[in-house]
Amino acid sequence: MTANHILTIISIMITIACYMFSRKISLRFTHPLTTPIFTSTILIIFAFLLFNISYKDYSVAHQLITYWLGPATVALALPLYQHRKTLQKHFIPVLFGGAAGSMASIFSAIYLAKIFHLSKEIVNALTVKSVTTPVAVEVGKVIDADATIIAIMVILTGIFGAMFGGIFLAIVKVQHPVAKGLSFGVIAHGIGTAQAIKEGQIEGAVSGVAMALSAIITAMIIPLFY
Repeated sequence: MTANHILTIISIMITIACYMFSRKISLRFTHPLTTPIFTSTILIIFAFLLFNISYKDYSVAHQLITYWLGPATVALALPLYQHRKTLQKHFIPVLFGGAAGSMASIFSAIYLAKIFHLSKEIVNALTVKSVTTPVAVEVGKVIDADATIIAIMVILTGIFGAMFGGIFLAIVKVQHPVAKGLSFGVIAHGIGTAQAIKEGQIEGAVSGVAMALSAIITAMIIPLFY
């Protein structure tokens, strides 16, 4: 076993340990700042700084962990199947709500970016911020957006959506599980869907549908405008 193999194993173990610890903290102290994806990200960064592990060193471990996102995403089919009758009942609201949310996310990002005179690279990356990373990166290739900036925007959007989405929905008094799930899936993609599942099974199922719908609409619409 080479030193690179050992470093990869250590990196994966650090990632898993940080997330498991973050989960325990989240279960004990319910607060937006204890959202596992947020706290685990902070812990991993500190751990890598402490052990002097560069992003390049982490790249292999990152690829292996990312590979399992595929099966994890497919696993979202289970709550979809379990609540298929609810989804069929609310098919039209979910369809049009998801489409409207996706369009609002795209054009609000462009509008706000232009108000603050952000660069073209930032504007392009912001247009795909609310879809899952693999789709965002592929769409980014079509519109000549930087993949690194896209990844940062997508992750930040997902984290903040998961952290504060529930609070915002409570403030505006959105209580229906379908509406809540739709909001998480359209705005905060996979990370938001993970949070929606914590809210309830129906929320998680609708969020999974909304995430897929948002990805399809974004992939179809954005290249037309660019």
